[in-house]
Amino acid sequence: MASSLSFLGTIHTAISLVPVVAGAYGFVRDGRISPHSRVGDWYLYGMLGSVFSAFGLSSTGGFNSGHALGIIALAAIFFGRHIHAVQRLGNAREYLQTASMTFSYLVLMIPGLNESLSRLPLGNPIGHGPDSPEVKLAIGIAFGIFLLGLGYQLLRLRGRRVSAFAS
Repeated sequence: MASSLSFLGTIHTAISLVPVVAGAYGFVRDGRISPHSRVGDWYLYGMLGSVFSAFGLSSTGGFNSGHALGIIALAAIFFGRHIHAVQRLGNAREYLQTASMTFSYLVLMIPGLNESLSRLPLGNPIGHGPDSPEVKLAIGIAFGIFLLGLGYQLLRLRGRRVSAFAS
């Protein structure tokens, strides 16, 4: 059976893999998506391409929840990239930066999981749209992983701060 993706859908999917891979690489390498690193730049540019290419796609014929999630993800990245300029937040800036970048990754996963589970395997997809139990379960699992990962990241930052303070 042939793929049900349009040409733009195929391009969008390929572009959307850039922030998925860059974000995962940042988590493994640095324990977070560092917004001002080379990986953070790849993440940002991939997310911009993903969100903008999504505007050419719509199963409803107009603006939909996937588009809104893309805007939310970009807002979280923008916040994460610029929070260090807010001096009065002091030590909270690094925590807020990490949380916002990690949140943007979660938001990226929501439409990705929905679309993947609603299309794969070809001919007999696991899910059937955002309201199907399988998609809801996958998103719930992603949310749980987000909470665990964010907790790990924040504890790691705290440990670095305590170590730096003790030195």
